[in-house]
Amino acid sequence: MKKEEFYNLLEQNNIFLNEMQKKQFDLYLFNIQETNKVMNLTSITESEEVYEKHFYDSLLFSFGENLDNKNVLDVGSGAGFPGIPLAIVYPKMKITLLEPIGKRANFLSRIKDELKLENVEVICARCEDFSSSHIEEYDIVTARAVSKLNILLELACQVIKIGGKFIALKGKIAEEEIEESKRAMEILNYKIEKIKMGVLPSDESKRANVFCIKMKRVNTKYPRIYSKIKSRPL
Repeated sequence: MKKEEFYNLLEQNNIFLNEMQKKQFDLYLFNIQETNKVMNLTSITESEEVYEKHFYDSLLFSFGENLDNKNVLDVGSGAGFPGIPLAIVYPKMKITLLEPIGKRANFLSRIKDELKLENVEVICARCEDFSSSHIEEYDIVTARAVSKLNILLELACQVIKIGGKFIALKGKIAEEEIEESKRAMEILNYKIEKIKMGVLPSDESKRANVFCIKMKRVNTKYPRIYSKIKSRPL
């Protein structure tokens, strides 16, 4: 996907980038490519693939959603997906990039500064540790290419406001993950609001974005420590 096609597809979804935003995406791409030479951020570095498989893919779930003035937490942000593309496109959104690996968190802090993203905060921490001091603080929590849905739901269960949403960006509609998550949803007081399907233009590969609403408060024994979450998921 050439960047002009990226712009056009966004415009088809009523997102019109100004010149500053376009330059921010260019600078973000440059930093990904340069940093990836010395640190493993992503296996996808070719420009057209980054625009499609990282930038466009990160934004698919947002089309048609009202994200202005939302307080968003991006769990396991890594190289900044979906958090940085969201922050560029939606400057009225406040977004926290939560990344437990120091080198990646440092990269994200540098991107925040170089792109002058005043709506971004970067925190180096694990979600299960971070959550204890940020109870019901976020309207939306996102995660992309982090873990299975049942694990993610537990990690995010305390930081989401009642009535807020956890949005899992999945590569395809993983019916088995949703089935495996039924017990976690019951224990952690979630319900699935919707599953938004999308397609990447180049190869028509499917994308599934799962929207889960937190219905009420969650028992404070959750989330457990990560080793227990991973070894004995709900």
